Amino acid sequence: MSHKDNLEKNTRTVWSITLLSRIAGLGRDAAISRTFGAGAVSSAFFFAFLIPNLARRLFGEGALSAAFLPAYSKLLQENPARAKALASLTIAKLIVFLGVVVVLGELLLWALMTWAPRPDGTFGLMMTMLPYMPLVCVVAVLGGILQTHGRFGPTAAAPILLNACMIVATLLFADVFTSVENHMVAVGIAVVIAGLLQVAWSLHALKDIVWWTSESECGKQDLREMKRKLIPTIIGLGTMQLNTLLDGFIASYPILIGSTIFGFAYPLGEGANASLNFASRLFQFPLGVFGIAVGTAIFPLLASQATKRDAFGDTVRRGLRLVVFIGLPASAGLMLVRDLLSGVVFQGGMFTSGDTAEVGFILLGYGTAIWAYSMTQVLTRAFYAVDDMKTPVRIAVRMIALNLTLNVILIWTPLGTAGLAWSTAFCAVIQVGILMRVIRKHVDVPADKTVVASWMKTVVATLMMSLAVSLSLVFLPDEPTFSWLQTCTKLAATVGAGILVFGLFAHLLKMEERNWLWGSRG
Repeated sequence: MSHKDNLEKNTRTVWSITLLSRIAGLGRDAAISRTFGAGAVSSAFFFAFLIPNLARRLFGEGALSAAFLPAYSKLLQENPARAKALASLTIAKLIVFLGVVVVLGELLLWALMTWAPRPDGTFGLMMTMLPYMPLVCVVAVLGGILQTHGRFGPTAAAPILLNACMIVATLLFADVFTSVENHMVAVGIAVVIAGLLQVAWSLHALKDIVWWTSESECGKQDLREMKRKLIPTIIGLGTMQLNTLLDGFIASYPILIGSTIFGFAYPLGEGANASLNFASRLFQFPLGVFGIAVGTAIFPLLASQATKRDAFGDTVRRGLRLVVFIGLPASAGLMLVRDLLSGVVFQGGMFTSGDTAEVGFILLGYGTAIWAYSMTQVLTRAFYAVDDMKTPVRIAVRMIALNLTLNVILIWTPLGTAGLAWSTAFCAVIQVGILMRVIRKHVDVPADKTVVASWMKTVVATLMMSLAVSLSLVFLPDEPTFSWLQTCTKLAATVGAGILVFGLFAHLLKMEERNWLWGSRG
């Protein structure tokens, strides 16, 4: 099988399983929204989950694997014994180091609880879920090993365990606890249990592939080299995630600190972080299913082609065509159906129509740049594949500073919480523009005639799709008395019309990318 076929095959494996995981994730968030609403309790939970969730996104979807995978892949070809030693040593050191971090973190959180306005709220939930962090990091390394051996499915499926545990805890204990705060703690405990299950699942998938060893002396130098790359990799690949952390802190200020700042009323309410997270989950659905899937699948191939400039450039260009082919219509579609989608997924129980409108307004900002977030995944991994850590890090640090500046300005405008989403999207577009310019030192023409032609065709197909979606929204009935099933039917019909029209124009324009996704020829 050719390298190109491997890329598309692995991409299909990751995105198809990730699709199931993200659907389960939406089910999880639907359960949480209806059970807890979009108020202070949900805001506290989402902020408490930021640290382990940030670790999941950084490590499970990128940075630790990005630093570990090239070293392990190279050693696997040159010296399997050293590869085994590196894997064993990395897991052992990671468990010890993060175990210490968790203990220190628990002590710090306990101290912070003494002055917190709600000592049994956000910080208590953070203490409950902090042990998930080392577990998900171990899963990330195990996933990198699996991917190096061509096994992409088990790692992509691991989040399903997390979503299932959270859904069970949310729904099963709905009538058990009289206090919603205690009920939310039970959901936090379910997160930690899910982490243990994910580690067991990953080890089971590796049982016939890797044999662990206690003879790790020969892997120490390789581990030192990997650690040298790890921090810049986290910063460069995790810019969006670090921006999300800043967004979460700013949105959570009322539940962490109070309702005023420097004597002025804070512009965001207690439910701001909940609304921001619900909107974030919706825009991360297409990003996680497709954009990150392409980035995950392309990285091992880029790493193996690092010394082959022509092949490396071809793979980068192929990745850029694929993520725009998927990301641009995803951006347009999400912006158009934002309110309808938010209502179908979240509205009901404690989640009101006003909450739906707020989430939709925030989603409008996030949705503008799904294509940019996806391109960043490919471009940043291209730099790491050729061992160029400094370039994307310098760009990433500037973007974090710009995002923070825009955040603290835009929340005081009529955008309110949505200003955080618009800031993140704007920074993502600027970051892609800079990355496309500087990648030329590794790829002669990153956007050659074939790439530009593909992008133009995608724009045309997206415009036609947008017209079809807009007409569907206008002509399909929209009654306030619609049941959930009727609203869901309207959403399905609208999305279906968009997919059919986009697919039709992709066929008429003879776009190769449609065949790459499904593995067909022609």
